Amino acid sequence: MIQIERLEKTFTQPGGERVPALRGVDIVIPTGQFVTVIGTNGSGKSTLLNAVAGSFFPDAGKITIDGIDVTNQAEFKRASLIGRVFQDPFKGTCPSMTVAENLRMAELRGQRRGLRVGLSRLSLDRYHEQLKGLGMRLEGRLRASMGTLSGGQRQAVTLLMATLKRPQLLLLDEHTAALDPRAAEQIIHITEEVVRENKLTTLMVTHSMDQALEQGDRTIMMHRGEMLADLSGSERAGLNANDLLKRFTELRYTVEFAVANKPTA
Repeated sequence: MIQIERLEKTFTQPGGERVPALRGVDIVIPTGQFVTVIGTNGSGKSTLLNAVAGSFFPDAGKITIDGIDVTNQAEFKRASLIGRVFQDPFKGTCPSMTVAENLRMAELRGQRRGLRVGLSRLSLDRYHEQLKGLGMRLEGRLRASMGTLSGGQRQAVTLLMATLKRPQLLLLDEHTAALDPRAAEQIIHITEEVVRENKLTTLMVTHSMDQALEQGDRTIMMHRGEMLADLSGSERAGLNANDLLKRFTELRYTVEFAVANKPTA
């Protein structure tokens, strides 16, 4: 279970302006649940993922992963609990290393590696079968450098890297946004299979209303660092992308109106 309690974060801009990015965010994600997060630019979606991943410490609040308080843990210390796939297909991997070497490094995440990573025949055979299961003909590219793969292929390998050790939480930060439509569709299909097969607790940020509804069990709407809505069950099942956009727009305008008409001290 993932518990995010009253999470607060404010950033200071170069000119000195203080901008609230997260405003008292409360989310509880049961083990095995797949949650999608939508919102406009600056709504706090990626900030939320960065806070959970440990990219920075929150100003207030608490983050608990399977009973472990990670709020003030450094990013590398929670690496054994979290798998993450970024928007940029070239982030989170080493382009000069082979696919097999990248997979091995991911498998050793959170462990002391010493001076040698080591690739045994057993591990190569295992990676071959795991890549074959992705259905992107990557099993023959174990010896190829990551930098020679297409964006979609690289994102597929990165997804495998993030889930090799079955993390307690999988973070997907708009991981199809930089891909062409065909590759994005392939990666979403692979994502759904990997998450369901491994019963992974997952938090996925997306700009796509379709993805937000088609993937996962629950959809959270964010705006100005706050949660506007938390949709699941029959309420979510009865929505299409247009319904979701309409609802999001109505809620956003309600918030903006309230802010604009807030009495000044």
